Amino acid sequence: MTGIKTTGEKKLMLFSGRAHPDLAEAVASELGVDLVPTRAFDFANGEIYVRFEESARGADCFLIQSHTNPINQWIMEQLIMIDALKRASARSITVIVPFYGYARQDKKHRGREPISARLMADLFKTAGADRILTVDLHTDQIQGFFDGPVDHLFALPVLADYVGAKVDRSKLTVVSPDAGRVRVADRWCDRLGAPLAIVHKRRDPDVANQVKVHEVVGDVKGRVCVLVDDMIDTGGTICAAADALFANGAADVIVTATHGVLSGPAADRLKNSRVSEFIFTDTLPTPAETQLDKITVLSMAPTIANAVREVFEDGSVTSLFEGAN
Repeated sequence: MTGIKTTGEKKLMLFSGRAHPDLAEAVASELGVDLVPTRAFDFANGEIYVRFEESARGADCFLIQSHTNPINQWIMEQLIMIDALKRASARSITVIVPFYGYARQDKKHRGREPISARLMADLFKTAGADRILTVDLHTDQIQGFFDGPVDHLFALPVLADYVGAKVDRSKLTVVSPDAGRVRVADRWCDRLGAPLAIVHKRRDPDVANQVKVHEVVGDVKGRVCVLVDDMIDTGGTICAAADALFANGAADVIVTATHGVLSGPAADRLKNSRVSEFIFTDTLPTPAETQLDKITVLSMAPTIANAVREVFEDGSVTSLFEGAN
């Protein structure tokens, strides 16, 4: 006889960095497991130390870390944790990135620019990741940057079903804040049976976060408009789009986005906006200063947990979203 047979069973282990512990705990609860105890701290000079308190040898390891502020620290921590799992002889390492850092830098707009989203994928692969599981990438092409399986989850079912249950669908219009979100907005229209409108905008290439809204394409007068986007950072784009809708006679505006980055002046802009409700998911923690009454946060933990279960059991992640897009 050649070789040795084993009767061991597969083992799932869930690890988390320090960026967004609430989401990690929620995913663990959905899976019915405990997070693996982890010792992590920063040295005086900012270097990060990580050690797992349990053996990961031969286990299918899932490591969750959302790239929130300070983004570079949490990316580095995740890379160090991947390396630790690789050196601990993990059977497989799946990186769960609810919010993929640097996703907006997915192509060169002008000469001498990096493609940082590709660099991120290379860093994950070099550190030892076998698979990436993420939610609503800024562009679908980022899936091709990683040399391995990428499970791209969608928040659309969670967000759209919430809006559909709250608003009279006969008065609803789905609005894309720019041409790049039209495809996603189309999926919303199909799910909610609502018409589509588009806000045409022009961005100043030399000024970061500077947007000029020009016109609204589509009928929004007297309608409840739902602006759909993948992320809201400083809030300038989405608030300007909402102002354009109100200027064209919209009765109300609701904003939905998967990732509430909410940097810098976002809190003031959202607070002072005429938008009645901002709806995000918990892929990122909501900063304390932006916890406003008009902000609603929906959980992605059940969706992420279901995807983890399908990956672990060699099932189909795609089947979770059949009919969702």
